[in-house]
Amino acid sequence: MQAVLILEDGTVFEGRGFGAETENFGEVVFNTSMTGYQEILTDPSYFGQIVTMTYPLIGNYGINSDDFESRQPFVLGFVVREFCDYPSNWRSEKTVEQYLKENGIPGISGIDTRALTRRLRNYGTMGGVIVTGENISISDLRMRLNGHPDLGRHDHVLKVTIEENFTLSNDGFRIVLMDFGAKTNIADSLHNLGCEVIVVPATATAGEILALDPDGIMLSNGPGDPADAEYAIDTVKALIGRRPVFGICLGHQILGLALGGSTYKLKFGHRGANHPVKDLASGKVHITSQNHGYAVDAGSIPGGDVIVSHINLNDNTVEGLRHLSLPVFSVQYHPEACPGPWDSSYLFDRFMDLIKQERG
Repeated sequence: MQAVLILEDGTVFEGRGFGAETENFGEVVFNTSMTGYQEILTDPSYFGQIVTMTYPLIGNYGINSDDFESRQPFVLGFVVREFCDYPSNWRSEKTVEQYLKENGIPGISGIDTRALTRRLRNYGTMGGVIVTGENISISDLRMRLNGHPDLGRHDHVLKVTIEENFTLSNDGFRIVLMDFGAKTNIADSLHNLGCEVIVVPATATAGEILALDPDGIMLSNGPGDPADAEYAIDTVKALIGRRPVFGICLGHQILGLALGGSTYKLKFGHRGANHPVKDLASGKVHITSQNHGYAVDAGSIPGGDVIVSHINLNDNTVEGLRHLSLPVFSVQYHPEACPGPWDSSYLFDRFMDLIKQERG
C-alpha cells in the first residue's frame, strides 16, 4: 500500500503504508524514545498529532492489553523507518499494524526518519497530512494542506477529558485528579500509594472539586496550548491555597498561568524518555520522560513566593515550579514514566508528605 507524508512547507516523504487506509491532517512531531510506542500511541497528550519515532525499528514486541495509557489511541498518524510484522514477546497479542487498522490510524514506513527529524528540528514542528492508499495525488494534498486552518493549534483538552467522575477506591488520602488528558499511570501511581483517586473532568469547577473534600489535588498532563484552557486556569486559581496541589506536564503549565506566569510554544518540543533535568535545590540530575510542545516562561513568574525549581539541561527551559509559602508545586516532565525512567517517582512521595504536613 502506498503512503505519503507532506509537510506544510511542501516537503514530501513517500513510503509504504500500514495500518488503516485513510488520511489525516495534524501537527507533525517526533519522539526520541527507543521503546514505549504503545504508551505513546495511547497518550492523550498526542491528540491532534502525527508522531514520528526516531528509533529505526518499531513494533518488535507487539501490542498487549496491559500497557495502554488511556481508553483509546489519540495520535492521528504514525511515522516509522521500519515496522515489525512479526513481534516476539510473550505478552504480545497483536501487531502494531493490526492495532492501527482497528483504530482507523494511518501509518507510513520506509522513509528517512532522520531527514524528517532534522527538518523538524531546524524549522520547528509544522502541520502535515499523512495518506495511505492508492492513486494518491500529491498536488491535491498540498493544496488542501495549505488551506487547512491552524493545524495543532486548538484547545484539545475538551476532546480528551472524561465526561463524568470515576473513583479508584482505597483507604488512604483522597486525591482529586483533574483530567486534562491524564495518562492511566498517574492515577495508578497515586492508587499504589494507598490513595483514593477521584478523576474529574477538566471542566470541573473549584466548588465541585472542594465539595469532594479532597486531601490533595493533582493536575494531569494533556494536549495543546495551555492558554486555551481558560476554564481550567480559573479553576486552579481558585484552588491554590485551599488544598495541596501537584501539577504534571500540561497541569504544570496551567498552574504556571494560574500563578500569574505566561507560556510559549517551543520550536520542536520535548518528546522522549531521555531528557536530563536538574533539581536546583539538590543539584541532582534526573533522566526524565517528556511530552510537551509548550513551556512556562521563566521571566514571567512573579517574584517573591514562586520559584523555578527544575531546569532542562538541554535548553535551560523551566521544568518545575514551587511555591515557597503554600503546598503547591509542579514539574513539566512525567514522574509516572510509562514509557521512560522511574528517576522521578519520588515526587509522588513528596506530594504525600505535603498532604501530611497540611493535615498536621
